[in-house]
Amino acid sequence: QVQLVESGGGLVQPGGSLRLSCAASGTIFRIYVMGWYRQAPGKQRELVATITSGGTTNYADSVKGRATISRGNAKNMVYLQMNSLKPEDTAVYYCHAALSTNNYWGQGTQVTVSS
Repeated sequence: QVQLVESGGGLVQPGGSLRLSCAASGTIFRIYVMGWYRQAPGKQRELVATITSGGTTNYADSVKGRATISRGNAKNMVYLQMNSLKPEDTAVYYCHAALSTNNYWGQGTQVTVSS
């Protein structure tokens, strides 16, 4: 079992920055990839970025060059730094952890980009 808790969402102006955090607990040693997904109203959940246990990262084209995913030294934290935010980045952002047998999701944190 893995529990994920996100934090760091909020209201930010276009062009601003935000850092999301996800704290994982439970059998974290079994996690082989963690990531961030987002879901805007009326749209399907989509990938934002992932990072493997070995540190390999992957980004959606829509955020490349604006987003950085990273893990903490203790490996139970994953962060998403987003810069140059656009109104179309507005969504609920979910932390995700993949194990060989299961996938886990956090409860989500709202990010709103608006002036």
